Amino acid sequence: MIRGLAAPTREDVLTGSHPAAVLFDMDGTLVDSERIWEIALHELAAHYGGTLSAPARRAMVGSSMATSMAIMHADLGQEWRDAAYGAAWLEKRVAELFVDGLPWRPGALGLLQLVRAAGIPTALVTSTGRQLVEIALETLGRDSFDVVVCGDEVTAPKPDPEPYLTAARLLGAPIERCVAIEDSPTGVASAVAAGAAVLAVPSEVPLDPAEGVHLLESLTGADLALLARLVAGLDLPTPPA
Repeated sequence: MIRGLAAPTREDVLTGSHPAAVLFDMDGTLVDSERIWEIALHELAAHYGGTLSAPARRAMVGSSMATSMAIMHADLGQEWRDAAYGAAWLEKRVAELFVDGLPWRPGALGLLQLVRAAGIPTALVTSTGRQLVEIALETLGRDSFDVVVCGDEVTAPKPDPEPYLTAARLLGAPIERCVAIEDSPTGVASAVAAGAAVLAVPSEVPLDPAEGVHLLESLTGADLALLARLVAGLDLPTPPA
């Protein structure tokens, strides 16, 4: 918590206008790591002697490692490939690239700091595995999150609601009073299914308007007042007819 700013009590957070918790996705939401994943994925495809198509790459955004490997192998016409080998190769290469540091997405660090300064519980909820998340936390800050839920630590990854439900349970926060911040269709689907209010900021893949989802071009200018309105069910886009 940033010193010098009054923080609400836990009772204030759970019953007042503040969100009970803010649940942040990582890749493409807080940090611009999707571009790093793209480099590694194209290198893996080349290692296999093929070329990854643009539609296949878009389908991978926000997905679990197992789903991404299945998409890649099908795209290359190499379904016989060992998914475990591909995942290990990819994680090793991404780890090498993560070590050099991760660029923040516009407005992401500022919003995270606002939430922490207000004393609102936070969680990192990502499809990325623990090994890579540990490296990313060197950029994100290990004290930035009260709970970290990784893709290899849940039974059913995004788009299943389990990751967000797990984060809310670990925080002791009612999911309907949590705001989830996402960038991909897969992540948005997970958060909506869990019952959270959703703030969505497209990164690599366009997002369509949906009930319960507030779309922004970036997190620049996002503040606590906006998060409070989302929890209250205000300031949300009208769903398409």
